[in-house]
Amino acid sequence: MPVTLALAALATGAAGLGWSLAEARSFTLRRVDVPVLPAGSPELRVLHVSDLHLVPRQRRKADWLRGLAALRPDLVVSTGDNLAAPDAVPDALAAHGALLDRPGVFVLGSNDYYGPLPKNPARYLVPSRRADGGLGTRLPTEDLVRGFVSAGWSDLTNRRARLDVAGLAIDVRGVDDPHLGRDRYAQVSGPVDPTAVLTIGVTHAPYRRTLDAMTADGVPLLMAGHTHGGQLCLPWVGTLVTNCDLPRQQARGLSRWTAPGGEESWLHVSAGLGTSPFTPVRFACRPEATLLTLRPTTDRAPA
Repeated sequence: MPVTLALAALATGAAGLGWSLAEARSFTLRRVDVPVLPAGSPELRVLHVSDLHLVPRQRRKADWLRGLAALRPDLVVSTGDNLAAPDAVPDALAAHGALLDRPGVFVLGSNDYYGPLPKNPARYLVPSRRADGGLGTRLPTEDLVRGFVSAGWSDLTNRRARLDVAGLAIDVRGVDDPHLGRDRYAQVSGPVDPTAVLTIGVTHAPYRRTLDAMTADGVPLLMAGHTHGGQLCLPWVGTLVTNCDLPRQQARGLSRWTAPGGEESWLHVSAGLGTSPFTPVRFACRPEATLLTLRPTTDRAPA
């Protein structure tokens, strides 16, 4: 009996590993409606992509992302961690394809600055609120930024910008990666532009300090990545960790964020498209991009 149980456990573990490897390549497009625009405004479609973690020759992932250009979104928001190897910049830019022809904004994540390091997979089950375990190989960040900017996308790393999106004035602000402590929100803080139809706040890692500050300033829609949705989740339990101080139940998808002063915003966290090449598995958390349809509400504040 002990031998039988051991063999059964081994088979179950092997099946689980096989499923997790396959799920990491099962890309899905999610669609979400967000009632955040002023009454009478036309709808806007925003494509949220994040955490590509690309290495050269990951053709399936690159082709899938490139195909999203057929959606013809009004705006593309990239929340960082595009790279997983020093020579991946050309592949990452090519993977975006015709999406680079659409209006777009981006911020950077830790894996746009430093390559991944081998880690014990069990560390994904242990909460972490900082970039730990050292930093990997320095990546050619400037080449990535140059590629996005030359295509016309706005760099929001501790910056603000004003965009014309489908004929509407959109105010956007972002920070550099809070997980590395590079965020400088004071450089972009302040009330939202009253002449803009919408203000969007963008960050890679959704740390409370950033979400609270943007929400307190009246930013009605926040967008982030970083969490991988937990990456390894359990049925009926959900996300185990977020790799930051975000509550587990908000590790992916659309939710409401409340700042200490009572102000509220919509928060969308992408589970992302990739994983570290050293931990290429997902469980109960498929890789994703999300098409957000921004719809009118009866009030400027989130409903």
